Amino acid sequence: MQDKVLSLLGLAQRAGKIKSGNFTVEQSVKGGKSLLVLVAADTSEASKKGIRDMCSFYQVECMEYSLKEDLGHALGKEYRSVLSLEDAGFAQKIKTILGEEYKGGSATDGKDQ
Repeated sequence: MQDKVLSLLGLAQRAGKIKSGNFTVEQSVKGGKSLLVLVAADTSEASKKGIRDMCSFYQVECMEYSLKEDLGHALGKEYRSVLSLEDAGFAQKIKTILGEEYKGGSATDGKDQ
């Protein structure tokens, strides 16, 4: 499963459909371009909460996935803790792949609900 998602992220990056890093993801979400936000599992809890809260406010789906190093490597970068998908096809495919793991869509692991 993980290899398929990371491969899709690489394709989306090459297609110019991903924004990565806190500042550019924030711009993407607030600008209404973001369709899915992925946060690395090894991101600090405070950062995850800030990202989830922003996504919740702007009604953008947010999922926790993989590690910073893996996300960065998939994008051809050193490491990335957060990224935003701006393409409906890529976002839907990743949601479908991760769908069994995230029933109901959000990766809050029940803490906020």
